[in-house]
Amino acid sequence: MISAWFPLLRFGSLCLACVVGLSVAPSSSQAHLENCSLPSLYAGVAFPVELVEAGWACRLQPIISHYTTANKLGPVRTPLSESVYLDFLDRPLMTASLINRLGIAPYQLESRGLVRYWGNDGEGTEGIVELVYQDHTSRIYYLEGSHHSRLLPDIAGKAVVLLRMNQVTDSNGTAAMESTFVYYTRLDNRLLSGLLSLFRPLVGSTVTKKMVKGVDSVNRLSLAMQQQPARILSEAAKPPALTVDEMAFLQQTVEYWSHPIGTIPEKTVAP
Repeated sequence: MISAWFPLLRFGSLCLACVVGLSVAPSSSQAHLENCSLPSLYAGVAFPVELVEAGWACRLQPIISHYTTANKLGPVRTPLSESVYLDFLDRPLMTASLINRLGIAPYQLESRGLVRYWGNDGEGTEGIVELVYQDHTSRIYYLEGSHHSRLLPDIAGKAVVLLRMNQVTDSNGTAAMESTFVYYTRLDNRLLSGLLSLFRPLVGSTVTKKMVKGVDSVNRLSLAMQQQPARILSEAAKPPALTVDEMAFLQQTVEYWSHPIGTIPEKTVAP
């Protein structure tokens, strides 16, 4: 999401796809807040946007209503149970660190608040990601940042990423998660705005590639945890070591795949 959350980005892993520097000034006009309504359907997928705080709705609305690019990715399948998937999604710092340590992708992620992160994907994209809304099946993220490349002028802009999650069962009866991402980007660059028809396909392609890589990175991490559990725990223990809670979660997760009846033992780590 940050790149697929990493989450993103996710996210979060997944969400570094587009982004930097978060503005922190919501509208002060109550009348304006009341007019910041959001649609309920996004590329045919319903999200509970009526539960988003009014101040946030006014920050998301201009991006969604006047986007530069709008795309949908998924549903894509991740070979993780619902509980493990959500635990990874709620631990973006740990997830990004493991992806980096295993050499899957050069992600960097730092906490800048309770649900606010700065991230860099190591490929010219960096920015701030903030969790706007979450429930058991949905996440909504706000992103702001920049991308630097040889193909495009420096791009700065904002994005909204909506994530819908559903638990499924594959043909072998194994639990997995399907994720659908709907994301909107809006460029800040005045120069590019005059050349929008020319740059829109290239910008859209760049964002989608970032999202796909974020999802792929998480899938590769989940496979490594199944196939190389000892390596996962070894990398996690290297300085700077993960927290006691994160190490306990990883230990429990790698045990999940070796459990004879394919279920997770009782949780012993904090939620």
